[in-house]
Amino acid sequence: MFQQSKIRFARPVLLCMCLMFAGALAHAQEAGGDLVGGAGIFRPKNPDAKRTGNGNRPARPRMTPAEIEEKYQDAISDGNDARDARKFATAESSYRAAINLKPHDALAFYGLGNIYVDQRRWDNAEEAYRKALDFAATNPDVLTALSLVLVQPRSGASNAKRLTDAEYLARRATQLQPNNAMAFDQLGAAMIARGIFNSDTEAALRHSVELDPTFLVAKVHLARLLRHTNRSAEADPIYRSAIEQAKDASTLVLIADAMQSEQSYPDSEPVLRRALSLDARNPGALFLMGRLFSAVGKYAEAEPFLKSAIEVSPKSFLPRIILGRAYLGLARYDDAFKAYDQAVDLASEADRKQLAGAFGFAGVGDGYMKADRPKDAMRAYSRGLQIDPNNAELQAKIAAARAKATN
Repeated sequence: MFQQSKIRFARPVLLCMCLMFAGALAHAQEAGGDLVGGAGIFRPKNPDAKRTGNGNRPARPRMTPAEIEEKYQDAISDGNDARDARKFATAESSYRAAINLKPHDALAFYGLGNIYVDQRRWDNAEEAYRKALDFAATNPDVLTALSLVLVQPRSGASNAKRLTDAEYLARRATQLQPNNAMAFDQLGAAMIARGIFNSDTEAALRHSVELDPTFLVAKVHLARLLRHTNRSAEADPIYRSAIEQAKDASTLVLIADAMQSEQSYPDSEPVLRRALSLDARNPGALFLMGRLFSAVGKYAEAEPFLKSAIEVSPKSFLPRIILGRAYLGLARYDDAFKAYDQAVDLASEADRKQLAGAFGFAGVGDGYMKADRPKDAMRAYSRGLQIDPNNAELQAKIAAARAKATN
């Protein structure tokens, strides 16, 4: 643990999924958000902070170390409260205020990473956790947190290195703390993300379960591995047991996400509905329900869940992508254009290019062309070309739309 920063990191809950896209605090375990690519997301417990209760503390041009510590703890506590209320912008401001007070302390950077994870802002979360690691290089929980973020696939050529680094970080955490069930589970999850479904992966997950038989996350990851290796007879009882034992929405989200990663969308619906009955604004449950209905072509049913997910996490990129896809399926091209346009500023540089494609502005333009709206198609294609200036296909589509508009 950190001595200087006095940080205590709670055991995260890991989530697993393998599609291109992807929580309320729950006692000692918590998970939230969406899952991507076969390994997991977590929502760690808030960092410890002791509120001073001194709201009338006078402002001074120069503060003593004790006053700095007092304001720092208050800022962390404010960030924790805002995060739990899912007021992410407020939480971010509070954690950044703490960083300004103590820029070389890991606590605030860890809190900042937490809220980025809640919103599926992987690049920002990675940057924040790397900063935390700078000031806590041998803390197993920080190593595992960064590993968890790195297994979330992102567009670009560096995914292979990220996944290799994720495995290294998790393995290092197990070496530093050999009794850490979460670290061994994340090691297995990182290996799954790399496509390694072998006896070593199974051994890591089984050891996690041995270290903590109540750790449902590791059991779900183990069940996924067993199904992948054609051992459904072993996997199915583990899934059923996990569903029965789950007491919070976040663990149910984990289970549903694992089901969706195996294309078992109908099986995930009752699990997600139970999760939403426990926490109606759980962003992971809302997103996965929207993804479920979009995946099976029930786009009208997907829309309200995805819009609610965006309302809870307004800076989240992924729900907007699937919402745009749902609007394409409903032939609501103006709405699709708006959804994709709002996603542009939320996308990483690597992710922006996908917004130019068939499930982006090119798809919107194609829809406008089918609806005999060539001028609107030109607008959509041109927006895609702004994002991906070297896209020859979009250039050709613009020429075709222009020709149709002038006829």
